[in-house]
Amino acid sequence: ESSGHSAKSGDLERRLVCSLTKKGEEKVYGVERLVQRRRSSCEVGMFLAGFVSGCRPGLVTRRSELEVCRRRLRVVCTAEDGLKVLVVGSGGREHALASKIASSPKCAKVFVAPGNVGMRDEAEVIPEVNAEDVEAIVRTAKEKKADLVVVGPEAALVKGVVDELERNSILAFGPTKSASILEGSKSFMKEFLERHKVPSAWYKRFTEVEPAKAFVREKGVPIVVKADGLAAGKGVILAHTVEEADRAVEDMLVKKVFGAAGDEIVIEEFLMGEEGSFFAVIDGDTALPLASAQDHKAAYDGDKGPNTGGMGAYSPAPICTPEMEKRIMDLVVLPTARGMVQEGRPYRGVLFCGMMFTSKGPKVLEFNVRFGDPECQVLCMRMKSDLLELLLSAAKGELGRFHSIEWDPVSAMVVVMATKGYPGSYSKGSVIEGVDKANALEGVKVYHAGTAEKDAKLVATGGRVLGVTARGKNIAEAQKLAYKAVESIHWPQGFYRSDIGWRALKRELANSP
Repeated sequence: ESSGHSAKSGDLERRLVCSLTKKGEEKVYGVERLVQRRRSSCEVGMFLAGFVSGCRPGLVTRRSELEVCRRRLRVVCTAEDGLKVLVVGSGGREHALASKIASSPKCAKVFVAPGNVGMRDEAEVIPEVNAEDVEAIVRTAKEKKADLVVVGPEAALVKGVVDELERNSILAFGPTKSASILEGSKSFMKEFLERHKVPSAWYKRFTEVEPAKAFVREKGVPIVVKADGLAAGKGVILAHTVEEADRAVEDMLVKKVFGAAGDEIVIEEFLMGEEGSFFAVIDGDTALPLASAQDHKAAYDGDKGPNTGGMGAYSPAPICTPEMEKRIMDLVVLPTARGMVQEGRPYRGVLFCGMMFTSKGPKVLEFNVRFGDPECQVLCMRMKSDLLELLLSAAKGELGRFHSIEWDPVSAMVVVMATKGYPGSYSKGSVIEGVDKANALEGVKVYHAGTAEKDAKLVATGGRVLGVTARGKNIAEAQKLAYKAVESIHWPQGFYRSDIGWRALKRELANSP
């Protein structure tokens, strides 16, 4: 009962005693005595959980202690056989997470729901599960006896999937519904930043068209118009003219192009500078920095065209020096973690800080409550530490055990191949060839997003379809290899940007002897 696994009477007690054999004879005797007295599995489990979690010896009776214990007990009871991990999502981000987790010596098996055809070599995909269906995710985690659930996309987090998993005593990595509001509502996020003095752009909230238009004219252009809710990464309009701003206001508030996500909008300052992504894993008021990355949102070369979910990325971002990393931790991440605790919304998961590096210092553009896509792909390629161990520690409330994360000093780059027409309307079913050839190149990994198999052929089923990822000793080498791999893939209906990494390359050339 305590572990969430079905077991015959007595089986769990024996596993618990075995789990303690290296922990000290006194505690082993205590558990054995309970078994000899034929105490329930739940009671024995609470005794062990109390020992493992550092609570007072003996049976755990306080509700606060039990809550801490439940997180740890599931892992201890299955550690002998390795952990079963369920990754939720179907994109390139989830492919990268599943692949990296599967490489951990602590991992017995990875499931991905719904996953895609490209993940089948590394995980068991469960295509019938919708990544936004909270009930189905919880049911699947129970059926597969998952020891940890890693939630990729933001929609399920905002709906409260972690809350439901925890109610069913299933360990999960990701913030609760109340903490996911940092991405779920831009209005909340902006007011939170203001309350906790985290640097960001000036802003104002609107639900009516005419006051919003008047504010645009008062402040002038360029200016930024954002839908308050989730809009699949497309709810941000960079308006360079008053006409563009007016159109964005009307599209969101009147035409409802983003549905309920646009019932309220935020209009804010257009920050000038260089954009970057910074990631940190948070466990309450403890935070650990990950690596930096730089995304390319515009669809076409030269940062032209409409905004997308991301057409490529590289890591590390040269602009995010060790000194800058410390400033972001001190000015943004730690105040945010502490502020969420103070407001009764403790944050546990990864925090994706969209940053603008301005002449006045780093400022927050947005928060996301999950790994970035495609940034996750380059982070996973560079991470040398055990990702599963890191996520597990954060989910259990033990992030303090990690003092730092080890990174490969190389650079990594991902080039996204998308279906022609994206981010607008596009066709589905076009055949893709040559992915195996690209994957055969040393230092290359092709992560799948919108792919499927039809008549024994790989076909495109989404907008962003493949993330061709490569490593090199610097950005130039990583870029060269990534595009060599891209050219190995034959897909006439696809397109990609040919200038991913241009800012970093410019900086590398300027610093070269």
